[in-house]
Amino acid sequence: MLTSPDILTRSDAIAALRDFIEAGRYAPGDRLPPERELMGSLNMSRTILRKALDALEREGAIWRHVGKGTFISGSVSAAQPSLVADISQQLTPVKMMRARLSIEPAIAREAAVNASPGAIQRIRDAVERAMEAPTWEEYERQDDCLHRAIAEASDNIMLLSVFDHLNQVRRAVAWKTVIRGTDRPPRDHTSFAEHREIAAAIADCDPAGAQTAMRRHIGSVSARLFGDV
Repeated sequence: MLTSPDILTRSDAIAALRDFIEAGRYAPGDRLPPERELMGSLNMSRTILRKALDALEREGAIWRHVGKGTFISGSVSAAQPSLVADISQQLTPVKMMRARLSIEPAIAREAAVNASPGAIQRIRDAVERAMEAPTWEEYERQDDCLHRAIAEASDNIMLLSVFDHLNQVRRAVAWKTVIRGTDRPPRDHTSFAEHREIAAAIADCDPAGAQTAMRRHIGSVSARLFGDV
């Protein structure tokens, strides 16, 4: 007997979606069926399906492009988290930031070349949401969304996949506790201006400017945390 689409748990939905992708032998770059078709195939409500899609997107297993669909960006097997854990255990926070300094400026450069009007708007929206975040936790979430929106704007599935794996490892690296003196980022938080500079360079189709602005931003974050890296 089929399970009601409204009583599936989030973990069951994620597992079912993983099984569907693996059974279909989807490879990186392949597009998944539309949401309506997935809802029928998996016997899920739209709400539950989107929660499962959100979870796989955060893991870097899939990526979604408005107007184009949902695509496979990496392995969706249960072994993936252990690989991330293995890498994160061998990677110091300083080396993590050096990896970001090597990769994300180049992604920003490609975003300035390829960003669509819709992608530029999503970047601007993320910049604004980060500025208005009521807590540091929400700011970090919106900052994460901003950097991923920039990777999406590159319109290059390989770069997006690299970013997703980089970001997944970044979350798993053992960071020292950062002492916050306020409940939320202050209005003069340096990252706000840096975010606006990156977004402006991408909107202006300025590859060199976007690359420089992203490198300056990550360098600034690195200096606050560790000094020069």
